Amino acid sequence: MQMKNKITMILWLINFGVLLNSGCTKGFLDAKPSSGILQPVTLDEFEKILDNFFNINRSCALAVFASDEYHYSSDARWLAATTPTARNSYIWAKDLYEGEESLHWNVPYTCIFYANNVLEGLSKIEVNGSNSSQYNSVKGTALFSRAFAYYELISNFAPIYDASTASSDLGVPLRLKPSIDEVLPRSTVSQVYSQIFDDLSQALILLGPSIPAGRSRPSKAAVEALYSRIYLSIGDYSNAERHADACLKLYDKLIDYNTLNNTRVAPFPYNHDEQIYVKVALNNVSYTTRGTANGANTYIQITSELINLYEANDLRKSIYYVQQNDGSFDMKQGYAGPGIAPFTGLATDEIYLIKAECLARRNEITSSMEKLDQLKRTRWSPSITSPIKPYENMTATDAKDALAKVLLERRKELVWRGLRWDDLKRLNKEGAGITLTRTVNGQNYSLSPRSPRYVFPIPDNEISLSGIKQNDR
Repeated sequence: MQMKNKITMILWLINFGVLLNSGCTKGFLDAKPSSGILQPVTLDEFEKILDNFFNINRSCALAVFASDEYHYSSDARWLAATTPTARNSYIWAKDLYEGEESLHWNVPYTCIFYANNVLEGLSKIEVNGSNSSQYNSVKGTALFSRAFAYYELISNFAPIYDASTASSDLGVPLRLKPSIDEVLPRSTVSQVYSQIFDDLSQALILLGPSIPAGRSRPSKAAVEALYSRIYLSIGDYSNAERHADACLKLYDKLIDYNTLNNTRVAPFPYNHDEQIYVKVALNNVSYTTRGTANGANTYIQITSELINLYEANDLRKSIYYVQQNDGSFDMKQGYAGPGIAPFTGLATDEIYLIKAECLARRNEITSSMEKLDQLKRTRWSPSITSPIKPYENMTATDAKDALAKVLLERRKELVWRGLRWDDLKRLNKEGAGITLTRTVNGQNYSLSPRSPRYVFPIPDNEISLSGIKQNDR
């Protein structure tokens, strides 16, 4: 198939995907197998594009595949993985895809495609007193969505940010216009982050302070939360803390886990109080909870190392996990609410932990432990063990000890969200020296602390079509 014909087909398939996921809306969302695509022109139409959860609120899941939170329940299960990507990510193989087309690359760029179309269309609308509020919301949402998608791409398919090399390290192609037939080179890591921060700075001005009830649209708090996550990931702890403070000033709710039903397969409801902005990873049977009788996914098990980190009174063990017949543990339907895909969005618990970590890093030991207490106390049940064991406030001997305690809580709290992979990269960059190991079919595999395989390869078909440089593996 020639490139032009393939692009036309991709456009039609994308349009068809909008129809499938938006009900029977008439007009520009109607899918037509023709060479032309009907263009949205009104604010309501642009809003519908950005409300399409399937195209805007899904994430790359390679970081979940490759992390150290789980293992396959047997060699046979690993061999039976549903895709080459699921199997090869687990052992950090050089050839990740084996020719498979990767949605993990396509999904963020699909989001970017729609955001760019909306932003292009908005440039033709005259703003006035009657439409300015909706216009600002739509534009802010498009900018935020594009920024989030580019952050997912840069964090998965490019080297971790290093100020000394960011201006030369290869990032990802920056598409800022609706057309997809233009072949673009890879921008530098520095250029991609600059674009992300520029989009977020505009979104922060345009979006309102209130978190939408459905939580699939962004708010000022979501912008501040994403800022904070990004700055933490690149080791800019001053800015990470500044934006964490701004986020918590706007929204700081936590759930008391004592109010959740820990016997349910799905303890969390949709749109619960801790969620700031909802995104979920792509579904794959190899890491999702499949909705069996007890909610267990027999393909995988949570590592015993992780399970053993929880204290007896810690409700997270029974809220997050279900025990399988062989005594091992698997994820319940999780933090996103009833459903099988990992939560990859933004939530207050993450922001509390970012604040606590930044405090520890600047030697504010007491304040760091107090912030940690605010979170951990809501995860504690004194009545689980006998005799009753009330919650005891955290203490630390020095900044190093405080940081270790925060990072431990971060590992126990932010499970199955793709964040552990980012943490491994940034902590190893700082000298943590964490080596990952797996044994499959009698063969040992390892991932060294600064391995180039922390950067995922760009899909083979993208390399073939565009000719851009592949990542070193």
